[in-house]
Amino acid sequence: MSTDTQTSSESGGPITTFLRRDTTGGLLLLIAMVLALVVANSPWSDVYFGLRDAEVGPGGVAGLQHTVGHWASDGLLAVFFFLTGLELKAEFVDGELHNIRKAILPVVAAAGGVVAPALIFLGINLASGGEPTALHGWAIPTATDIAFAVSVLAVVGSSLPVAMRTFLLTLAVVDDLIAIAIIAFVYTESVRFPFLLGAAVLLALFWFLTHKYMGWFMARHWAAWVILLPIGVVTWWLVYESGIHATIAGVLLGFMVPVLKQKPRIIRQEDPRMGLAPALEHRFRPLSNGLVIPVFAFFSAGVAVGGWEGITSAATDPVALGIVAGLLLGKPIGIFGAAWLMDRFTSAEKDRDYTWFDMLGMTVVAGIGFTVSLLVAELSFGEGSPHSDHAKVGILCGSLLAAVIGGCLIAPRNAKYKAMRAAGHDPDTLD
Repeated sequence: MSTDTQTSSESGGPITTFLRRDTTGGLLLLIAMVLALVVANSPWSDVYFGLRDAEVGPGGVAGLQHTVGHWASDGLLAVFFFLTGLELKAEFVDGELHNIRKAILPVVAAAGGVVAPALIFLGINLASGGEPTALHGWAIPTATDIAFAVSVLAVVGSSLPVAMRTFLLTLAVVDDLIAIAIIAFVYTESVRFPFLLGAAVLLALFWFLTHKYMGWFMARHWAAWVILLPIGVVTWWLVYESGIHATIAGVLLGFMVPVLKQKPRIIRQEDPRMGLAPALEHRFRPLSNGLVIPVFAFFSAGVAVGGWEGITSAATDPVALGIVAGLLLGKPIGIFGAAWLMDRFTSAEKDRDYTWFDMLGMTVVAGIGFTVSLLVAELSFGEGSPHSDHAKVGILCGSLLAAVIGGCLIAPRNAKYKAMRAAGHDPDTLD
């Protein structure tokens, strides 16, 4: 849920306003990714990997001493997932996912966009007769990066029908929900229930405070940082110690926050009945876009390619090939195929404001899997292993190709819709 319509009193200065834009997170992510690749393959590579692998934190406290790279993926990324939780909660309560009949097509399409890439990855790795550990990465190409995908759509598709952006956002939100479930259930080996019980108690406290004193937190900007943030940090630590991936704590905390002050249900975000969730997203979005996403990308995307030999090695690894094929082919096939089948054989319908060719461009853009894909790659193979490095190369190549090809498919359609608007024909009313 975008927060651009917040009141000017909460907008902050030009820097924070810039950091709240949909395109900013994707832009800074791209810059951090390129910088990491350049530094990791330069004479400064030892400094980069030394910094990434440096241990930070109080050694006497369990779960609080990790490498800088680990802190970026397990710690900072929890803020990104907190905002994802807020968005998911808002979509379920007051957005596209509230009306299941309206949301069913992008929801099923998102499921198709998870299943098809996973099957393609498994098929390539099984056919190659590779080692069994390679199969652990089946979930890597299933994720869509919301920030990156929306940034591409914003850059090359400013005149597209609103329904196209809504479809992509709903698709990406459901995709994230599935990815979160995969991380929680597939990449959790054992659970320590006393810590999980402690986290549940703090989650209940978080829910009580945000619901009982919602107006008080909304009126005092400092309160969320001074009261809610420490509770969130301790909850994160308890979830981490329980054995469940710590980023899940961010999602759960996001789901505890109320979306609306009162009923009846309203959708206009500038309505004064909007609750604490949009306000917290508005306040924390600059932190996520300006710090969390680029820092995670910088420490996750740095791969020492190793010259031509390294590139050849990655290009012949079924893991990298499976990821590229999953992102570039699996995503469009799964999303487009599931959407077409739903439109053809059920009562669900594609929005008539855009064409099937328009949807094809969006399905290719949905193959941009970066943030969550990199996280799943680390969980699948561990940092520093050959498969991990090759997986990152596959993610980078597949995501870049998806962005370029998807942008090339969408740009001409955007020009057509721009001409329609200039001629006085609003494409948003074609349905």
